[in-house]
Amino acid sequence: MIEKQTKERQNEQKWDKLLKIRTTGRDDSRANQYCYPYEPTPYCVLERLAQSGYITRKNKILDYGCGKGRVDFFLSWQTRCRSIGIEYNEWIFQQAKNNQEKAVCGGRVALECHNAKNYRVPLDADRIYFFNPFSLEILREVISRILESYYEAPRRILLFFYYPSDEYMSYLMTVEELLFLDEIHCMDLFPGNYYRERIVIFELQEDYCGTRADA
Repeated sequence: MIEKQTKERQNEQKWDKLLKIRTTGRDDSRANQYCYPYEPTPYCVLERLAQSGYITRKNKILDYGCGKGRVDFFLSWQTRCRSIGIEYNEWIFQQAKNNQEKAVCGGRVALECHNAKNYRVPLDADRIYFFNPFSLEILREVISRILESYYEAPRRILLFFYYPSDEYMSYLMTVEELLFLDEIHCMDLFPGNYYRERIVIFELQEDYCGTRADA
């Protein structure tokens, strides 16, 4: 177990150094019952996501609760996609902006300091990432925003949920427009073989609008 944890720390340091960013560490400074602490997705999980084939250079990923920008900088570097990071904490957002100035792929990343509930989802965003950034109440509003964007510009959208809570999963399974697509298992990457160590993928199908209209 100690050897695996040591390798994990080394991997974190390796990728931060390679990407020329600083994203390690947890931040609880503005956490509350609705907005959860900043904690970066482990790089080993992001490596698995990048290798899955679900994100390519043709995609634009929207990262809710981007924190210091790790997901955005890493996936833009690995898959050549474009990304948008949304962060409400101004202090952490500034650290993401500082990272962007030096990051090897900063030009492919857009960062916005914004409240997720009111954020208008870009009509070309087709990949959306969550690592438990906020409460279920906020997630419901965010999903509504995503659906608004989807119905305005029908397209295939994939939603990635890393380490999803049981309440997240229970809610997502009730959203009519969302179809469960796949899981990327990550349990082997960490001690304990914990079932939440996974990325659950849901899909909005491009032709769902027409199907719904004809129903």
